[in-house]
Order: sequence, then structure tokens, then C-alpha cells
Amino acid sequence: MSVSRPDQFCLNLEKPGMVPPQPVEENQTSLLPPGWQSYLSPQGHRYYVNTVTNETTWERPNGSSRTPSSPGPQRNFQPTAVNGYHSSGTPVHQSEPVHMSLRKPIGDFQNPGSPSPGKKQNKESTITINCVTFPHPDTMPEQQLLKPTEWSYCDYFWADKKDPQGNGTMAGFEILLQKQLKGKQMQKEMSEFIRERIKIEEEYAKNLAKLSQNSLAAQEEGSLGEAWAQVKKSLADEAEVHLKFSSKLHSEVEKPLMNFRENFKKDMKKCDHHIADLRKQLASRYASVEKARKALTERQRDLEMKTQQLEIKLSNKTEEDIKKARRKSTQAGDDLMRCVDLYNQAQSKWFEEMVTTTLELERLEVERVEMIRQHLCQYTQLRHETDMFNQSTVEPVDQLLRKVDPAKDRELWVKEHKTGDIRPVDMEI
Repeated sequence: MSVSRPDQFCLNLEKPGMVPPQPVEENQTSLLPPGWQSYLSPQGHRYYVNTVTNETTWERPNGSSRTPSSPGPQRNFQPTAVNGYHSSGTPVHQSEPVHMSLRKPIGDFQNPGSPSPGKKQNKESTITINCVTFPHPDTMPEQQLLKPTEWSYCDYFWADKKDPQGNGTMAGFEILLQKQLKGKQMQKEMSEFIRERIKIEEEYAKNLAKLSQNSLAAQEEGSLGEAWAQVKKSLADEAEVHLKFSSKLHSEVEKPLMNFRENFKKDMKKCDHHIADLRKQLASRYASVEKARKALTERQRDLEMKTQQLEIKLSNKTEEDIKKARRKSTQAGDDLMRCVDLYNQAQSKWFEEMVTTTLELERLEVERVEMIRQHLCQYTQLRHETDMFNQSTVEPVDQLLRKVDPAKDRELWVKEHKTGDIRPVDMEI
């Protein structure tokens, strides 16, 4: 399975649509000196490159020129080259264009290093969304999941998601954080539910105890009277059982649910601020990259303009202006590379903290679910015990009801209340 995670920012200073130039045929009658090639710039200006020394000049070398060991002081210029092009947009001729790649494998938390050579690609290899750099969808390489056998938080929450409540976006970490806070709220509501259950038990026990003291049918006699008295006593016993049940519900279920991670919201808030600060720092670094890129573009444009002026009029002042513009362009390129390096370091730091923190949130969620499961199991266990105790309160009633003997009760009652056993006879005349 492939998934898109942040990738290292790749600095590409090539102008859109530029392609490496091809040598053009020399129309002049005389041939170029050995080692020299003629090219056309993207603006259509002809220039010459010594393929041995990489010396570049706008003026055509004469036939008596020999391959110099170093560029000449007056007619040669060599702007800073990145990605195979000079700062002015002019190609640099070498075996392979230098490509400033600061990418590193995902999961490798080494500090992003210095530029490394690489071949120029036809398509952009990365895309930046909300200041986070990802592999470009058209050229995205296969990325191995950090936990390939699980649907882990650390693999699926790198991008931002459209906020269903508005027009903005929510960071993937924010979605995970809301999941945690929702879990805390659900835990609180479960505790409140058990509290309501306790209230019902307490009220039920109170009513049972009150009913057990009722004097209705208290004058029932005999074995049935004894069974009836036991029925009322069983209500008092059952009331005691339910009081104990409510007490255990409070101490073994409700209270642990309510008190579990009392400072959880504060901890999550700290965690949120930490990741948000890293994201803000990343956004700031990205803004610096864009600012440096814009500055470099302006310096390149200025150097190109001054270089074109050199074709029209050669003067010491123009040469000095070109040297000054070249230095500024080189400095701007260095500034951009430094900003990209700082951006990559900030993104690597954010990446590391995201992996660590999401795995911790994942562990906390597993722990929360397991805690609730255990206490709900305790609830069912207490419920079973209460049923058993309730059953024990009615067992004496069952025993007495089985002993109820109407004939025996009648005998006892007759003996106690008899008025005489001589029956009436007929009257005689």
C-alpha cells in the first residue's frame, strides 16, 4: 500500500519551459578555435562556451585563440549555476547538470544536508500544500507505511482536510486531537450515565425499605402469615442488596471513569500547542524560502539585463555592474539554499514529533478503550452478583410458601378460636 507523507523540499531554480540548449551551426566563414561551441540563449542571443574550461563569452573567439587555462578577465562571465543553468538563465555545459536535492527517505531523521547531484527531471518531483512538501502525485514513488500491518495514526494523518464546519482546513493532527477529546467526553458521559443508574438503585432501595415496613396484611395468621411476613422481610433484604450495589457502582465504576486522566485536557492542550508551534515554524521557513526565491529571481533578472547591455556597449562601468550583479545573484542563490535547508530541518523536526505524538495518541486511545471495557465488565459482574443476592432474599420465602398447609392452619385457628363442639339437635314436644 502506498501513502503520501511529507517529503523533503526540492529546490528547482529552472525557469519554466527551459530545455538544455543544443549547439547551433556557425554561419561565419571561419571555424571556431578548438574546444569552443556556439549556442543560442533562450532570448535568441548567440554566445560561446569553451567545453574544456566552461569559459563563457558573448563575443566570438577569433581563429588565433587558444584554449585558455582560465577565463579571461574582460570578456568572460560565469554566473552562479543551479540545476544546470546560470543565474541569468543561461545554460551551464557539463556532463550532468547540478541539481540541488535535499530530499531524504521518509523516516530518516538525519539533518538535511548539502546539495547532492542528480539528473534534472522533466516533471516536478514534489508539491507543497499548506507549507508542507509532499511527493508530486504524478511522480510519487512507492512509500512504505511506517506500520504496514496496522491502520496506524502515524501513517494516515499527514495532509490537511477540509473543515466540514467552514471553508478552512483542519490539520491531520487536529483531527486526531479531536478524537482524543471526544473520547474523554464519552468517558465523562459514561460516568454520568452510571451516576444516574446509581440514583435509580438508591431510590429503589429506599422505596423497598419503606414498603417492607408497611402494615398491610399484617394480621394474616398461620403458616401463610409467616410466609407473608417473610415476603416483607425479603424486601428489606433486597433494599440492602441494592444499596450495596449502588455503593460499589460508585466506587468501582463511576469514580474510576470520572477520575481517569483528570488532567487529560490540559495535557492535550500542551501537545496541541507543541505541534502547532512546529507547524507555524514550518510555515515561517516556507515563507522565507518563497521570499528568497523571489529575491533570486529579481537578481537573475537584473544580471540578465546588465548582461544584455554588455552586448550593446562595452565599458568598464558595465563590466563592474555585471560583476556586482553576479555577486548579488550568487548571494541570493546561497540565501535560497540556506532557507531551503532550514525549511527541511523544520519539516524533519515536525515529522519526527508527528510520528512520536501520533503513536502516543494511539497508545492513549487503546489504553482508554481498555480501561472502559474493564470497568463495564466490572459493572456486569456487580450486576450478576446483585441478581444472586436478590435471589437469596426470596429463597426463604419460597421455603415457607412450600410449607403453607391450609388444614394445619385451620386446626390451629379452630383450637384457638372455637366456641364449642356440641351441635344443635331437633326440639322435642
